[in-house]
Amino acid sequence: MISLLLVDLSLPLKNPVIIFSVVLFIILFAPILFNRIKVPHIIGLIISGMIVGPYGLNLLSRDSSIVLFGTVGLLYIMFLAGLEIDLAEFRKNRNKIVVFGLLTFVLPLVSGTLASYYILGYGFLSSLLLASMFSTHTLVSYPIASKYGVTRNRAINMTVGGTMITDILALLILAGVAGMSKGDVSPAFWFRLGFSFIVFVAVVLLLFPVICRWFFKRFDDSISQYIFVLAMVFLASFLAELAGVEAIIGAFFSGLVLNRFVPHSSPLNNRIDFVGNALFIPFFLISVGMLVDISVLFKGWGAFKVAGVILVVALASKYLAAWLTQKIFRLSADEGLMIFGLSASHAAATLAIILVGYNIIVGESALGEPIRLLDEDVLNGTIVLILVSCGVSSFVVEKASKKLALLQEEEVSEDSSSDTDEKILVSLSYPDMIADMVDFGIMLKMKQSAVPLYGLHIVTDEDQKHDSASHGKKILNKAVEHASASENTLIPLTRYDANISNGITYTIKEQHITDVVIGLHQDTDHKTFLGPKIENIVKRIFETIYIYKPAQPFNTLTRIVVAVPPAASTEPGFLHWLSKLVSFGKMSSLPIHFYASAQTIKATKSIISRKSGTVEAQFSIFNEWDDFLIFSRELKINDLFVIISARKASPSYLPQLEKLPYYLSHYFHQQSLILIYPKQLESGINMSDIEQADSALIETLSDKLGSLGKAARYLRRMLGDK
Repeated sequence: MISLLLVDLSLPLKNPVIIFSVVLFIILFAPILFNRIKVPHIIGLIISGMIVGPYGLNLLSRDSSIVLFGTVGLLYIMFLAGLEIDLAEFRKNRNKIVVFGLLTFVLPLVSGTLASYYILGYGFLSSLLLASMFSTHTLVSYPIASKYGVTRNRAINMTVGGTMITDILALLILAGVAGMSKGDVSPAFWFRLGFSFIVFVAVVLLLFPVICRWFFKRFDDSISQYIFVLAMVFLASFLAELAGVEAIIGAFFSGLVLNRFVPHSSPLNNRIDFVGNALFIPFFLISVGMLVDISVLFKGWGAFKVAGVILVVALASKYLAAWLTQKIFRLSADEGLMIFGLSASHAAATLAIILVGYNIIVGESALGEPIRLLDEDVLNGTIVLILVSCGVSSFVVEKASKKLALLQEEEVSEDSSSDTDEKILVSLSYPDMIADMVDFGIMLKMKQSAVPLYGLHIVTDEDQKHDSASHGKKILNKAVEHASASENTLIPLTRYDANISNGITYTIKEQHITDVVIGLHQDTDHKTFLGPKIENIVKRIFETIYIYKPAQPFNTLTRIVVAVPPAASTEPGFLHWLSKLVSFGKMSSLPIHFYASAQTIKATKSIISRKSGTVEAQFSIFNEWDDFLIFSRELKINDLFVIISARKASPSYLPQLEKLPYYLSHYFHQQSLILIYPKQLESGINMSDIEQADSALIETLSDKLGSLGKAARYLRRMLGDK
């Protein structure tokens, strides 16, 4: 009882434990309650902030802690927008992004200036600043699109890119108007602002990738990697503020830089999404709700009139910009709806502009009261705009996301119809390669959520003598844990067999495996390179085999270089491995450079053009396999070298392929390598090759048959005697 009396329960709450508990319960229950009445969870969190905030029940005050977490959440949203964007699609649509960015900036600016000047009666500077607020938008509803998995749609890429353009231009107007009101604007002012912004962009886009690549090559601890990512986000945000622009610009640019270093199917990306969506982003939405004061509409005709004009002009101009973009670039109606939904919401940048204008004093009234550049009616009208625009945005994005997700699912189903029964097996032998092997297996999956991954560890007779079964169990447990960190399922398989090649071969047949991943250790025997075990598997198995040697983590690679034999397009497994490679390139945001014959390049281009999504691809004609060492000059240390090999008697087989082990072990030992053996039809393989493939098994059978022959002759003599 005494301890209860010592707890301060006065409103607003001041005890940090109680405050944090209230916020967590809001984050937990608000989405559940509002989803039952078909209201997007984002609106539920904003309304919850209104209820518990200073203008509602006054349970919580919008103090420094709420502002801190809210700011982190806003920066997190912008960071995720840059992180999840499809860079290839972004580059492909850069002209469309510029057009939309200018439309969604100019139309609200012009219409807002005219409405503020002629309808609301504000001066030119006040009207211009108020109209620049109409031009901005905050991606409040982006988490909804992310939840439906449609963030790589071109409409979303265009809107995200346009957000940067319109916010930068609006904030430049803010800087100019603020300077003009104080008489500080001069050519030197604009030169300093432009120069500092250029320096900021150069530092983030050129220096940050070097730092990120250095870090990820040397540190693989999951906690360290997550803290490093957050540190880079907030460093970029701070540098943006130093350059004279908003921190959200820095957060977005950091997302673009880290895009290639955080694979979309990796455990690190899963942790980033989880923490942001579970804590930081809900905090931001609650903090936005705490700003809303509905009572301002009842404080007189002036506030009601200003709020009405602001709402109509802001939403109508954004809708017009989205509609024109849809018509100009012939987008679907759902994509146009998505553009409007994402660009309709006003929050952070809007509030920043209005607060700056509200705090600028331009004179005094006859009664000695300060005359502000933007008065209290505008401030109150802006608060109403934040609530209504976020509500409209959430409903529209929810509706558009459902339709786009359905269309995307249909495209994926058609695109991977031949891979519906795919099963990927990863052979796990080396403890220090588990993460690399599992990550590679996950990235090969065409249907990311539905297709399981199989992890296989072979315990041979020799291993059993040394009691190595427990060692294999540890390897499989670590693989299962690593896969589950990225919300993927890995099915562990332990097989006891006479030798490793037999164990892998029969597991593939028993489990109906379609793709096999075998690791090649850095310390492999340089004389044989592949070794007799792998060579034996290649000869006996007709499925697609990937022999992988990781020299560095996937997320530090910069390009994929693919060497393809001249007749590779005639192989039965051509479409399969090419689809996998294109999917791999899209997921890792890596450009692919194909070296192949003219015929193979033509077939490759045709297939890539039919694939959903975009991958950046280059092509060079290459037929001189006698001069294979030319790749030692073409490759860079951060390239992934993929060689398409072939089994003997297959259509694309070349005698020069027999020299690959020597070349790879002597001239490419520092390179990350993938050696692919395409799928073959069993009927297409010469029987002599099959006989050579399993010499150990044939010898065993011969011994058995010899023993049976001796037994038969012994029985015949016995019967003859009788």
